[in-house]
Amino acid sequence: MEPSTRDVLVLIDMQNGFIRPASAHVVPEVVGLVHDWVAAGGAVLFTRYLNYPGSPYTRILDWHKCQTSPEVDIIPELIPYIESGVVLNKTVYSVFTEEGSVLVKEHGWENLYFCGIDTEACVMQSAIGAFERGLTPHVITDACASHDHADLHRAGLMLLRKNIGPRQLITRADLSLRPTEA
Repeated sequence: MEPSTRDVLVLIDMQNGFIRPASAHVVPEVVGLVHDWVAAGGAVLFTRYLNYPGSPYTRILDWHKCQTSPEVDIIPELIPYIESGVVLNKTVYSVFTEEGSVLVKEHGWENLYFCGIDTEACVMQSAIGAFERGLTPHVITDACASHDHADLHRAGLMLLRKNIGPRQLITRADLSLRPTEA
């Protein structure tokens, strides 16, 4: 596959605060995927979740993480690729904030390839958001994880199969990325 101008790789919340024992295994998968995607000439969108005092996450879920650096920072392994893409800060699960929706529309992205953390939360909400907007979501299953537990990752994939269709769940191998010719 060679990504077209209508394709974008969306890296969901690959931040220090979400790398834990349950999610650490996905870091080399995501880094390898981004490397191959950029080498093939594809567009990249990085999302960065920013929690804040009084947010629903702090107020309702009593979850107070990802409010400051270094937790909110993109993982060091991906820093070399930041300049190749766009960074979207968000305070909700989905990439489809007002700013995110504008970015997708302005770039003409129609095929969104999702990877990152957490499968059952931000990845799932973003993929369903793409589906609901008439865009084509793809979730790269071996480049996603839950920072809490592998069972949550599997649950997220099960719900995604039902809500966006089983053919939309793919692996890195399914992409068969080829570098662009110089």
